[in-house]
Amino acid sequence: MTTDLGNVPERGAALLVDKPVGPSSHGLVVRARRSLRVRRIGHTGTLDPFASGLLVLLVGPATRLSEYLSGLPKVYSARALLGISTDTHDARGRVVETAQTPRLPTLDEIEEELSGFLGRIQQVPPQFSAKKVNGEPMYKKARRGETVELAPVEVEISRIQVTGYNPPEVTFEVACSAGTYIRALARDLGDRLSVGAHLTALRRTSVGHLTVEHAISASELQQGYVPDPEQWIDLTEALDHLQMVRVPEESAERLRHGGSIPLPDMELESGPPIGIMDGAGFLGIAEVRDDQLAPRKILMGPPQ
Repeated sequence: MTTDLGNVPERGAALLVDKPVGPSSHGLVVRARRSLRVRRIGHTGTLDPFASGLLVLLVGPATRLSEYLSGLPKVYSARALLGISTDTHDARGRVVETAQTPRLPTLDEIEEELSGFLGRIQQVPPQFSAKKVNGEPMYKKARRGETVELAPVEVEISRIQVTGYNPPEVTFEVACSAGTYIRALARDLGDRLSVGAHLTALRRTSVGHLTVEHAISASELQQGYVPDPEQWIDLTEALDHLQMVRVPEESAERLRHGGSIPLPDMELESGPPIGIMDGAGFLGIAEVRDDQLAPRKILMGPPQ
């Protein structure tokens, strides 16, 4: 079922956008709101203006489900320049150190150091980051010249490999957990190689199972743009990493009104979110509570 507002599915949907270098993630959200004439649009994970690639937008009531997509693993393609360090760990920053040694590492040396990032690691976030300290983003403090001792956070790198080496630039692909700073990986790679490094390009190619190959160009988000039906990503597909349960209309109606329903005849884990479907499609999120299926977030109503 759709509304008359840009053909948006009534319960909302996901829209994949290929963000170019330059605009902010929020800027693209504003553009999408104007283009689709829908106020309730949000994204599921920020890409810096410096970066390009997959930005997952949630439209209409689906904006309430952002937390169930923002934590998905990501894949990035990156390029780093060896021999020069900047204060932001990317090409936008001020050069703070240039390697004194003329020798650059070999490909074998780079691959060996990159392999050391595999698995669960402790990573110190960049000073220029959106991470908040005492309620204020770090980049605002950094712009004032303030330096804060940041505690390392645990991230997970499931795959990292060199895809090209043209000294002094190395390109690599990394599959990682949400919250991983690729700029920090470039910084730490430079430190391990004792030459310094900073990121010169970054592109996000996937979020969970969603890939940039199925994204629309940001240039398509013009006033009056109406996505083709196949460009909308159904919420059942977007959230297929969740266990899904289809319920009859009587149970769906009870969930819509905040009531719990008996557990279906299938094995469900207590704790993880569970996707609920009714006859019209994806209905919302529930959880096992007190041996019943209790509503957590139920979608109702058209986009506004």
